[in-house]
Amino acid sequence: MLRALSGYKSVRGEEDSKSPSRTMTQQQTLETIEIVLQQLRPAIMNDGGNIELVKYEDKIVYVRLLGACVQCPVSMFTLKLGVEEALKQKIPDIQEVLAVE
Repeated sequence: MLRALSGYKSVRGEEDSKSPSRTMTQQQTLETIEIVLQQLRPAIMNDGGNIELVKYEDKIVYVRLLGACVQCPVSMFTLKLGVEEALKQKIPDIQEVLAVE
């Protein structure tokens, strides 16, 4: 799974990582989170899992892991090294991504 997520590409391209951070509204942040999750979802679903956004609060993204991800012994690595890193790349203000039941 991590190998599949490591090929993640920015929605806007490489130049975004060099652009100065701009302040997003709560709605813009939620929309960007959903876009990133949509881009990651095919790789996650390829392994029989899925992910859904539960909420974004106090710079923490709460997601629910579904399907095979629930029992997968490496799902936390995927969450932290794949999902969290991809989200932080697009939204530097994010501090953490947590899985909830």
